[in-house]
Amino acid sequence: MDGHFTGYASLFGVPDLGRDTVAPGAFAASLARRGAGGVRMLWQHDPAEPIGSWLSLREDGRGLRVAGRLNLAVQRAREIDALMRDGALDGLSIGFRVVRAAPERGGRRLLAVDLWEVSLVTFPLQPEARVSRAAAPSLSSALSRLRLSASPQASARA
Repeated sequence: MDGHFTGYASLFGVPDLGRDTVAPGAFAASLARRGAGGVRMLWQHDPAEPIGSWLSLREDGRGLRVAGRLNLAVQRAREIDALMRDGALDGLSIGFRVVRAAPERGGRRLLAVDLWEVSLVTFPLQPEARVSRAAAPSLSSALSRLRLSASPQASARA
């Protein structure tokens, strides 16, 4: 298991449960300034729980597409990886500061935001913001685990 995954952290034109709608281009200036390395990956928006790093954050025609890697040296990240592989956890949520917005149908249209972090969450405010693919373990890592479990040291410990 290598902790890699992809998904959408925000979808353009889709109101969230707080009635905010993100406009295409809203992340552009922030992403240009911060880059993927300047946006934190957190667990449930908790700044005390960084769990990995973003490899790529980019706007496409659908929304904010993300690719990340959980740091499997961190206990919480290993737990999240297991839950994601089991299908029990797949929510993504953005943490940001509004730079420019306009009123829209009882909510706001977010025209520019300063993106601080993207979190893995149990319940995303935008229900469609989800992990689309948790990378399956590679064949080489599966073979390594099999070799380790079949080694004499492993059977001596059993």
